[in-house]
Amino acid sequence: MTTAMMNMNMNVYLRLHPLVILSGLAAAAHDHSQSQTQSQTTGGGGNQDNDNDQAGNGGGGGGQAGPNISAQLPYIVLLSLGSLVAIVAICHLASRVAAHIRKLACLNNETQRSFVQPNPTLALVKEHLVYAPLLRTRHNNEFKLGGSINMGTVPGRLPTLIICGLFAMNLALLLVDIPFSDPEQEVAGMLLLGVSFDTFNLFHRWLARIVVLEAITHALSYIIPTVQKGGFAAFQKSVQGSTHILTGLVTVIMFVTLMLHSFSALRHAFYETFLHLHILLVVVALVAVWYHLDGYPQQGWIVAAIGTWIGERVTRLVILTFRNIGNGGTTALVEALPGDTLRVSLRMARPWKFRPGQHLYLYVPSVGLWTSHPFSVAWSEGQETLSEDKGIVMTRQDLLATTTLSLLIRRKKGFTDRLYKRAAGSTFGRVSLKAFAEGPYGGLHSLDSYGTVLLFAGGVGITHQVPFVRHLVAGFANGTVATRRLALIWTVQSLDHLEWIRPWMKTIVEMSRCEEILRVQIFITRARDADEIPDNRPGAIITMSAGRPPIDTLIASEASQQVGAMVVVVCGAGSLGDDVRRVCRQRQNASHIDYMEESFTW
Repeated sequence: MTTAMMNMNMNVYLRLHPLVILSGLAAAAHDHSQSQTQSQTTGGGGNQDNDNDQAGNGGGGGGQAGPNISAQLPYIVLLSLGSLVAIVAICHLASRVAAHIRKLACLNNETQRSFVQPNPTLALVKEHLVYAPLLRTRHNNEFKLGGSINMGTVPGRLPTLIICGLFAMNLALLLVDIPFSDPEQEVAGMLLLGVSFDTFNLFHRWLARIVVLEAITHALSYIIPTVQKGGFAAFQKSVQGSTHILTGLVTVIMFVTLMLHSFSALRHAFYETFLHLHILLVVVALVAVWYHLDGYPQQGWIVAAIGTWIGERVTRLVILTFRNIGNGGTTALVEALPGDTLRVSLRMARPWKFRPGQHLYLYVPSVGLWTSHPFSVAWSEGQETLSEDKGIVMTRQDLLATTTLSLLIRRKKGFTDRLYKRAAGSTFGRVSLKAFAEGPYGGLHSLDSYGTVLLFAGGVGITHQVPFVRHLVAGFANGTVATRRLALIWTVQSLDHLEWIRPWMKTIVEMSRCEEILRVQIFITRARDADEIPDNRPGAIITMSAGRPPIDTLIASEASQQVGAMVVVVCGAGSLGDDVRRVCRQRQNASHIDYMEESFTW
């Protein structure tokens, strides 16, 4: 599988999942424990005056023993998820090794013909499963109600199958009597899955929805028989007379509220309010479920969830402090640019090691208090330093430690709007602010082993592509990458937007042997007339055109001159990604073409 297919951002996993998964395990295990307790007792109201009545009030009926899975359930879920992570890690490692071997084989091979032809089986899997949207062609192009209310995106075909598998696994563990005494029984393995940043967010939401649905089912399994037997008054009495029942009800209400306020339209319209309320509701839910599980062994899962979350937060805080304190601290020079865009240059307190494709979380306390927001790193500058553990210096890049990182930020609501107003209202349209940068994260895939690289960018999506262009041009000159053809397609609305990256592109164009490998095509979608576009000089590295890019033609042109394996990388609006993906899927049987998309849908 390709590196992009196996790319995993484990930091995002730690940021999003422990509380949801472990709390869900505790609640689910407790649910089965109570089901077994109730099914082994005959009907009857139980003792409603006992705070720890084990939910026996109004329960059960019948003497049939329930499935003996109360203790094993959490371990089944953890084993299944752990198996999934292990499979992905192994496949990711295998893809990295294969890419490295391909890179070594192509360093001194100008044609790279043996890598042009696709593997028929892998091409079929990529076309119909890995790269495929759920139905037709729409995937990251967001649905908008009334043209402005964001209703989310459609998941891909492979993530949808995984989500269905999670539902099926949870349903089976809830309903099926598993004979654990049978020594031949084993937990089935999970489907192979490659995971990206936005896909982790997708799974976070669906895992949470599963937990909420199971919590509702758990509550109804007590409420319905209680009301049927003694009316609503009996249920009300049990809530008032039992801390166990009261805290369980509070937990379910918190879970349902978390799900309802997390719908896409609300998240996008009031993100910062959503974020703070989300954390507050989770804290209340954890406190409530802690008391609800008082006296039960499943309380240990809550300890594990809280411990994991606290450990992750403390680790991040220590790293954040270390990277940004000392040497005058980290400062941000914020410049207002045309097109409601900001260029933020971060002078780091300590040097960073930066790779193309990475992003960071930016804190500006004077504008956003303690909140952070993710942004791709568009450019890096360094000063010459030679560490003792560096070993033999192969290139000048080995001497560089990154001390300045630059970002491009498009003005939206909330934090970015306040930051833009702060810069635009200052002298010369720029302001220096105290900042903190957390990261870098991501950048786990490499393009070094591809003979042909085609990069598509829309608007500020250029931030993801520029570091790759710079890295591959330098690698071509130094003979350290397999790339022989490199094309960048950038779509912008106005000529003014070219100012965003003008100083960086000037540096790239002046790099050694740049003219031998790089071609840049810029498409201006809102040019007033053709005369506004400068004339293109024959043989120029950078050319400009009015209108939208003919994606089919551009990809076909590169494929017709393909050297070695080809990769197409896109970063921009969802509609751009969907169009590029469609063409790449159609060409899977023609030649070896991998598809990678940098998307931050949430």
